[in-house]
Amino acid sequence: MAKTGKKGLERLIYATGYSWAGLRAAFRHEEAFRQEILLSLVLIPLALWLGETGLDKALLFSVWVLVLLMELLNSAIEAVVDRISDEHHELAGRAKDIGSAVVLVALINAAVVWWLVLAG
Repeated sequence: MAKTGKKGLERLIYATGYSWAGLRAAFRHEEAFRQEILLSLVLIPLALWLGETGLDKALLFSVWVLVLLMELLNSAIEAVVDRISDEHHELAGRAKDIGSAVVLVALINAAVVWWLVLAG
């Protein structure tokens, strides 16, 4: 991505376009992200329905969004590692494994928060 020299609102508009392109790319190329988006169609309405207080709803919603954020970061790491080389390298494998662990920790966090909030 080359510097555009844009400033202010024009820069924000361009940056938003790049962000949407990233979301489309993740949805198009990442099976796990597609699965989590489909799960979001169930979990986000459930979070808003099951949460008793505004804080409950915010917690249930935000921990799931955190899972989506971590999946996007993991996908970005994997794309960069794959771009650098298709040869097996210990550090490349470690980077991918750590990225995957980030998603796992976010999923565990979401499950624990959902359980704590819903169990009261």
